Amino acid sequence: MGMTWPTAREPHTLTQLFADPDRLQQLTLEAAGIYFDWSKTHLTAQLVGDFAQLADERGLTAARDALFAGKVVNTSEGRPAEHTAERGEGAPESVARARAFHNRMRALIDAIEAGALGDIRHVLHIGIGGSALGPDLLIDALGRDTGRYDVAIVSNVDGAALEEATRRFDPNATLLVIASKTFTTSETMLNAASALAWMAQAGVEDPYGRVIALTASPDKAMEWGVDETRILPFAESVGGRYSLWSSIGFPVALGLGWDAFESLLEGAAEMDRHFRFAEPARNAPVLAAFADLYYTQLRDCETRAVFAYDERLRLLPSYLQQLEMESNGKRVTPAGEAIAWPTAPITWGGVGTDAQHAVFQLLHQGTRLVPVEFVAAVEAGHHQDEAHHQALLTNCFAQGAALMAGKTSDDPQRAYPGDRPSSTILLDAVDPASLGALIAFYEHRTFANAVLLGINPFDQFGVELGKQIAKSIEQEGTEGFDPSTQALIARAFG
Repeated sequence: MGMTWPTAREPHTLTQLFADPDRLQQLTLEAAGIYFDWSKTHLTAQLVGDFAQLADERGLTAARDALFAGKVVNTSEGRPAEHTAERGEGAPESVARARAFHNRMRALIDAIEAGALGDIRHVLHIGIGGSALGPDLLIDALGRDTGRYDVAIVSNVDGAALEEATRRFDPNATLLVIASKTFTTSETMLNAASALAWMAQAGVEDPYGRVIALTASPDKAMEWGVDETRILPFAESVGGRYSLWSSIGFPVALGLGWDAFESLLEGAAEMDRHFRFAEPARNAPVLAAFADLYYTQLRDCETRAVFAYDERLRLLPSYLQQLEMESNGKRVTPAGEAIAWPTAPITWGGVGTDAQHAVFQLLHQGTRLVPVEFVAAVEAGHHQDEAHHQALLTNCFAQGAALMAGKTSDDPQRAYPGDRPSSTILLDAVDPASLGALIAFYEHRTFANAVLLGINPFDQFGVELGKQIAKSIEQEGTEGFDPSTQALIARAFG
């Protein structure tokens, strides 16, 4: 399978590109209350036009229309990807189904708040991957001052993770939420069984009566012992890493309140509408994908760094690692043909200003070119002296300027080459609507990248092999495995 990528006819440094007085206007835009700035990337009007032509050739518009129409876009599994229907943008029947599931979730939340399940002060949410990362990000970002419930998200099968969460919880006032699309995920079900045992050992009379199941397989949840009235389904066509808008968002709706959950959905829907109707040159997810592809395909960049200059967004890089690498970390087309160009870069990052004292040395003076993305908010998330937030944002903006400009010196060790790209995403505030729009932006950016790369972003077969081998070891022992694996197991288990 061949592909001809756009090329810059006359390469210029970033500083030289700013000689164009229209550059800032061309490469910045506002959408869904978020300001995006790609002016410190090497994109030009010519490159944007060339990438837009490529997007037309690759059928991005048709693919986008198919996504929102609820058509089959996950071809390897023969189903649509209907996360946008959860926020009201999709096939009418899918939107209606999502609304019905949301109404069911709200009714259960109303019952819990009315005391139907007893005195609930703690929420223990158990899931993994998409069943945990989204709720964890949202609760950490938005739930610090709500005072509604103490919510803990447990994903790791390491028992230390469960112990850390339960140590501060009263089992008699705890709601156990089990999130699993199939309700067979081994790590989740083991953690859930241990959490039930913890409740039973503490004398909770009916532990199962405190269980809420979030799943696309309600029959499996009932077989496991959850009462049908406490099962919150979601559609099979909603993928795990795109599922926080569905019943998987239950701890968000409970912990932050229903109004906050609805604002989250509406913020995402606003970004959906922007993605659907804005032209490529003024379309935030599409422009971001053009920049991503410029650096992976034309500059051989193997990684992309995301730095959240806001403590409330400290989990964003981890969330994006799954969204981007599980979606686009593929090596074949939907037809099974080998891809002859790089696909997803490695997503990594951290939190400013901590990262400045850890990894920015490499970004400024290392031999690797790493596109950097800064995410920040105009409004502070604390009541400390405003000097804190001013210093935070000043450092954020200064790093982007320094990466671009560099600095000469007679001492090579003190010289900065500059011409290192960055983009900036600036929210007015970290609130439900803005965060919903931000996450939807990243979803659509991932989708646009996938279409232009010629891959299916909605399956994830790559995560299965190691799990299958682990199950084989548990059931059949180590016979047939390589000597290294056999030795490791023998040393660990005796």
